[in-house]
This record gives sequence, structure tokens and C-alpha cells, in this order.
Amino acid sequence: MTEPSFADHFSGSAADYARFRPDYPPALFEWLGNAAPTRGRVWDCATGSGQAAVALAAHFADVIATDASAAQLAAAASHPRVRYHCAPAESSALDDASVDAVTVAQALHWLDLDRFYGEVKRVAKPGAVVAVWAYGPIEVEPRIDEVIGALYYGTLGSHWPRERAHVDNGYRDLAFPFERIEVPHFEMMHRWTLDEVRGYIGTWSAVQRYRKAAGDRALEPFDQRLRERWGKADQVREVRWPLIVNCGRVATTRPDDSPSGALA
Repeated sequence: MTEPSFADHFSGSAADYARFRPDYPPALFEWLGNAAPTRGRVWDCATGSGQAAVALAAHFADVIATDASAAQLAAAASHPRVRYHCAPAESSALDDASVDAVTVAQALHWLDLDRFYGEVKRVAKPGAVVAVWAYGPIEVEPRIDEVIGALYYGTLGSHWPRERAHVDNGYRDLAFPFERIEVPHFEMMHRWTLDEVRGYIGTWSAVQRYRKAAGDRALEPFDQRLRERWGKADQVREVRWPLIVNCGRVATTRPDDSPSGALA
């Protein structure tokens, strides 16, 4: 069997990923638009089902959104200013010096960083903004967080791909070879029911691995504990995810010998 050319942890749940993954705060994209040299073109790399790409379209004239997973792109939301292309992060097919901003939402830890950063420096205009962000476990209230934390760190601990550790440590060990820009605090916030929280947890890569190893009913004890702590299923609670955001600027001079791309 031929192995996939990238670590594909989410294609099998692409529809649920599009349905249950939380939306990023609008203030983040407004801030990125202001930080970019112009609001022309942005490349949203590893776009998944397009949550960030569609939000970026409110602040940039042209959004190129790429992902290596065709299944993820098939579930992505359409937008007149968003163009989706199936391509790996390290070979985007974008033209040299053609984008004002590059974004990677909840995916930098999956990429071949040396090759990806080389691609960023090739396609970015001098002075372009590069922003990468991630978020960790959901935060609701202590008695509920305790149950979710026991699942995240305990039951699922050995089932997380090793790259997930970079999210847990706030991306502090990942290289980021750009001139740093100070970023305000951003967090995601939604008001969700129990079923929405359960649907979101079901998109975790470790949950999918655990179910394959232990069976579809393996998470029933967790479900029971969560229901007991949550209360009525239709009870709406505020849920939060603080964002880890690294932002920088591409150097204003660039090599002249980079190969040309194709997506104008």
C-alpha cells in the first residue's frame, strides 16, 4: 500500500470537522488585515475546511486556500473571494512574491517547517505578514474541564500524534524565522450545547485513533461523566479556547533565484 505523502489525521472526519470546529474571533482577522502591508492577497495554508479562509475574505481581496487533503477541501465553505487548491504546504504553486500575508491555523505543527518556511519566503512579498496560531483543550468551568482534561491528558494521552505536543507547549519549541510582531490576546468563544461539545471532541485525532484501537463504545464512560457534569443536554454554556498566536514579518529583501510558481 502506498503511504500518504503527508500526515493525514482528519480526512476521515472532514464533514464533522467542518461542522464542529470552532470559528476564530473576527478581531484576529481585522488585526491581521491592519498588520499586512496591503489587503491584497493572502495564502491560508493547510486550510482544512476553510474556517480561517472564509474569515480572511472579509479583510483581503483575494484568498488562496490550500490543503493536502482533498476530503477536507470537499467539505470547505465556498466564498466568492476564496480559491481552494489541493496542494501540500511545502509546494503551493503560488507565484514568487505574490502574497501580502500567510496564515496557518491549527496546523503548523504538522508541517515540514524547513521546506514550508522556504516556500513562505518564496511566495511572500517583502514585508508580508506571517501569522500562525493554535489552541489547546476547551475551557468551560472547572468541574467540566476536569472531565475533559482526564480524557485529553489521561485516556487519550498515548493516542495523540507526537506533533500535538507542540500545541500543548504553546509552540515555544517550533522555529519561527521572521521578525516578530507583538500580538494582542485573542481567544475563541462560543455558547454551545452538550452535543456541540461532544461533536467537537469527536473531531480530535486522538479520539479517532482511540476508537480504532478500543472500539466505538470505548468513550461511553467519558460521555456518561460529561453528561452528569453538564446537566440538561440543551443547557447552553460558554466555552473558550485561548489562542497561541505567533506573528512576524518577512524580510524586505529576498533571494532572486527561487523557482517560479503557477497560481497567479
